[in-house]
Amino acid sequence: MNTPQSREGNVIRYLVYFAVFIFTALADNLAIKSSAISIWNIILFIIVASMCTLFYIYRYNREQRFFDSRFNVSWLSSFRMTLALSLVVAGGRIGISYLQLYRGMAASPLQNAYLAHASTLLYWFMMVANGLVMPILEEYLCTGFLFNYWFCAERKRVAYLGILCSGLLYAVLSFQFAPAALVCNLGFGMLFAWSYLSTQTIWMPIYLAALNGVLTMVTLAV
Repeated sequence: MNTPQSREGNVIRYLVYFAVFIFTALADNLAIKSSAISIWNIILFIIVASMCTLFYIYRYNREQRFFDSRFNVSWLSSFRMTLALSLVVAGGRIGISYLQLYRGMAASPLQNAYLAHASTLLYWFMMVANGLVMPILEEYLCTGFLFNYWFCAERKRVAYLGILCSGLLYAVLSFQFAPAALVCNLGFGMLFAWSYLSTQTIWMPIYLAALNGVLTMVTLAV
């Protein structure tokens, strides 16, 4: 049970990681949906998010020793690939904004929360919490741990299934269940998972998810 080769251990570990993420998401939700953002809610989120982030990093780095790292490459080793994926993410965000402005796509819960209690403090809290912290945690959960535990076999069908499952989990954890938003987030999640398999490093999907998160927050002020 103490290694990622144990299915029973993997189930227990993943449920723990999932529960920790949900607690962090609840702390974030408490802060952004209060009638007036409270410094105590911000402090609560900082404490919970810091514990979750350190826990994820420690566990992921510790478990990586069980996997073959010969194919690990720097996510910055291919500038063209990094730039191309960055442009795809940016284009996707522009497309979503267009659909919301001109094609009746529903606003996201984050947009509704900000519009309900717009303030400078709330905006910058959301920029950090929802633009950076939550996307990073989502990638550890939806990509890093998911592939290490369930989709680490070197077969194409396993990789394709892993990309689909990762995308679905990312879409669900984005908590946007309108059909158009769900499809868009599924696409983003699958792209992040594909980038992980292509580079064999967690830093590429983390970077892309954070870029997507920051651009999402930027659109709040537009």
